[in-house]
Amino acid sequence: MNYRILGRTGLKVSEIALGCEGFLDKTPQQANQLFGLAAENGVNCMDLYSPNPQLHRFVGSALQGQREKFILQAHLCTVWKNGHYQRTRQMDEVQSSFEALLKNLQTDYLDIGMIHYVDSPSEWETIANGPIMQYAQQQKAAGRIRYIGLSSHNPKAALPAVESGLVDVLMFSVNPCYDLQPGSEDLDALFAPESYAAPLLNLDPEREQLYETCQRLGVGITVMKAFGGGDLLNQALSPAGRSLSVLQCLHYALSRPAVACVMAGAHTTAELAACLAYETASEQEKDYASALAAFPRMSWKGHCMYCGHCAPCPKGIDVAAVTKFLNLARAATKLPETVREHYAVLAHTASECSGCGACEARCPFEVPVRQNMQLASQVFGR
Repeated sequence: MNYRILGRTGLKVSEIALGCEGFLDKTPQQANQLFGLAAENGVNCMDLYSPNPQLHRFVGSALQGQREKFILQAHLCTVWKNGHYQRTRQMDEVQSSFEALLKNLQTDYLDIGMIHYVDSPSEWETIANGPIMQYAQQQKAAGRIRYIGLSSHNPKAALPAVESGLVDVLMFSVNPCYDLQPGSEDLDALFAPESYAAPLLNLDPEREQLYETCQRLGVGITVMKAFGGGDLLNQALSPAGRSLSVLQCLHYALSRPAVACVMAGAHTTAELAACLAYETASEQEKDYASALAAFPRMSWKGHCMYCGHCAPCPKGIDVAAVTKFLNLARAATKLPETVREHYAVLAHTASECSGCGACEARCPFEVPVRQNMQLASQVFGR
């Protein structure tokens, strides 16, 4: 298992992590099989968006004696009512649900306390300046939450949250179809066939800005909906008109700036094993670039997808890394020190580019690589 640092938290998380969907409505034996397979393969992180008390009790029991080895991301502002999950903004419900969560998990802290499902910019402002954020900060000061997070599907709400400095972790929906869509408060628009009826060109600029801002500010991203609720794996349901593999979806999400892990909502041991196979898969098996380039009515022309098809460079330049640092620099008003220093330690920099064009010939998205190398050399001075 590969582990990644979750932004400025410093937490080291397994890049394949657990969503909780697959544990709902399972018998204890089935849940133990799923959790056991994950643990055997080095998974050390789980998201618990659901306030289901039975799920929490199972996880709490499974983690007895090893709680400190496991990173729990659980959600504030969810409540269990009449056997169903509901989102809430009522402070009495937020507080009582949080207390029940810790009790059922048999723990006295969460590693990441997520403020749940904020897709409206105005709602973010209300939360940021109201009792919910105050409560989260109080719990953090008391050591009951180590880091504060936010879950969202809308870059228009997530970006101001990230820029506020109030959240350390962002849980966001990341996949190659959603990434083409403009931000919206209507979650259903991400799934709606009519959203994909007209040609879609390139990554939505607000989503690109969000990912790059997270990278620049050290806000780690944990990914939800990497498979689009399973639709991307089924050609008949895929918004793109073609299916992707589990490995391609995972690799796409894990290639985005600031992404540390994907919360895989596997429902069976076979589905979980398919996700875990990412750790030993070949680059060819994980490659998503050719598939994206062939999507009907969708184009990423001219946009670097960090897929690595440009390699190898005769001069040894890591073209994808240079391009990523260049995009991070472009997203800022002035060159961030962290980006400058990360660029500085590259073994070979853009100034060494000979302009041979071999990278451009291999790029599935017709990125003007030589132009980017010249610009990067100017921006970074080498």
